Amino acid sequence: MNQEEMMLEIKDANLNYLMLAQQLIRSDKATAIFRLGISKDIADLLEGLSNLQLLKLCNTNMMLARFRFDDSDILGMLTNYTKDRAQAHLHTAVLMAGQTADAMA
Repeated sequence: MNQEEMMLEIKDANLNYLMLAQQLIRSDKATAIFRLGISKDIADLLEGLSNLQLLKLCNTNMMLARFRFDDSDILGMLTNYTKDRAQAHLHTAVLMAGQTADAMA
């Protein structure tokens, strides 16, 4: 994959992320804030974006979405569970709920 193709993939991923985020926020804002790991202020901004603003925002050359796994233990729980999968995901959700929401700069 060359540089140009990679930039197109990033823009496509950004558009998909922003559209999904808007849909989640409009459907159930509280749940969206938790699932996306964003603040209420950011959720309000994303919810109010027009289609043109959404397209402008997705055309950046950097990923807008990022992993929320600052702790390798959380990533390990999601990928290396050995017992009950639902229990591992619930435990991970509890740990991630304790993390502060990040604001997009």
